Amino acid sequence: MLFWIVLLALGGIVAGALVVFWQVIGIGAAYRAKVLATETFGCGRTLDPVSAIEISADAYSLLRLFPARVDPATASATASFFGIRRRTARWRPGLGAALVYDGYRPVMPPLPVATSLAAAPWPRRAGSSSLNAAVLRAFTEPHPARLRRTRAVVVLRGGDIVAEHYAAPFTTNSLFAGWSMTKGVLAALVGILVSDGRLALSDRELLPAWRAPDPRADISLEDLLRMRSGLRFREVYTQPFSDVLRMLYTVPDAVAYAARLPLIATPGTQWSYSSGTTNILSGIARRVLGDNAYVAWPRHALFDRIGMHSAQLEADAAGTFLFSSYMLATARDWARMGQLHLQNGVWEGTTILPEDWVRFCTTPTPQSPTANYGAHWWLKLQPDIGGNSAAVARVPKDAFFAVGHEGQTLTVIPSLDLVIVRLGLSIYIDAWNQAEFVADIVDAL
Repeated sequence: MLFWIVLLALGGIVAGALVVFWQVIGIGAAYRAKVLATETFGCGRTLDPVSAIEISADAYSLLRLFPARVDPATASATASFFGIRRRTARWRPGLGAALVYDGYRPVMPPLPVATSLAAAPWPRRAGSSSLNAAVLRAFTEPHPARLRRTRAVVVLRGGDIVAEHYAAPFTTNSLFAGWSMTKGVLAALVGILVSDGRLALSDRELLPAWRAPDPRADISLEDLLRMRSGLRFREVYTQPFSDVLRMLYTVPDAVAYAARLPLIATPGTQWSYSSGTTNILSGIARRVLGDNAYVAWPRHALFDRIGMHSAQLEADAAGTFLFSSYMLATARDWARMGQLHLQNGVWEGTTILPEDWVRFCTTPTPQSPTANYGAHWWLKLQPDIGGNSAAVARVPKDAFFAVGHEGQTLTVIPSLDLVIVRLGLSIYIDAWNQAEFVADIVDAL
């Protein structure tokens, strides 16, 4: 009897391990294919599908076990685990790269992309030697075992470029993935819908499935913007069954995935950072606008109005822009987004965002820990990028931040009339100390 009990237990352990293994290799292949497609066809870079550091260095070393290839004829990239769990991502003009799923094609026509990505002229004035030195220090590698890989820094003061530097081969025309910095872009676009009367912060019953008596009917638009919907969403990147990885790399419709999750707290009472929440907001905007207007909405409502002509959002297989994670833009165009917020939503005399929208986004959400989060913008830096370091004391209290995977950062400091963009490939996120970097810039000014 004991023998059979032990055998059954071992069988369960093996079966569980196989399930985890199957999920892990599926996500690994999907991540590798998606990054290759975006970098190759979106950013116009030539990467080695085997050894590119974006998919093989540091913590990504296990991805070397996933053979990959790029097919220019179909604008696609494919990866697998030695032939199994094959995943393909395809680039679609105007809609970006998405993983391929049978039966899923975008239901709206793609939006033509800009014919030229050449950086627009921008007023410049010479920065001090100490400022230039602080910027150049961001490109050094003080810890060779944990590389920072800074690729671009742009510093604006009073709307002028006072410092700018790129690591070869990147230039002013290079496109960079912002990852979760894109959440701040979504907040701006939702603000425009509010200004237009298409949405209101108090709106509830925001999706067809969220109708009374479903308790999710009580989730308000403001709850979603402030990440306090109460929906269960596990934002854990080291756990293969976490909601964020399943949403981005295992399902064709991110909004459907995130919106069907259950409540674990009363709406409005508990803060929890959630990429799913951002994509739900994107889905709500799509329902309000309609498919054809939605695909053109970011460019017509925001990007073209402030000169962000390089900006390219990426949609999932179902055609919804994944504002949680996927937007490409030049470093200068990321800086434009910061400058718009520095100017309280006004650009060259034209009001783009509602009056007081920036104040709303930068007002602490009471339920967030230590008041560190506003409405899709960070108000304090997290510990893994220097939020607990001594340098925080040198960062002005009114600073607010958009922060993305691998150390992408956009910093706005109204009291100093300052915008700072840093883009890179810090695969070990704690290799980049954002607090120290910002403090060095501030000290230099």
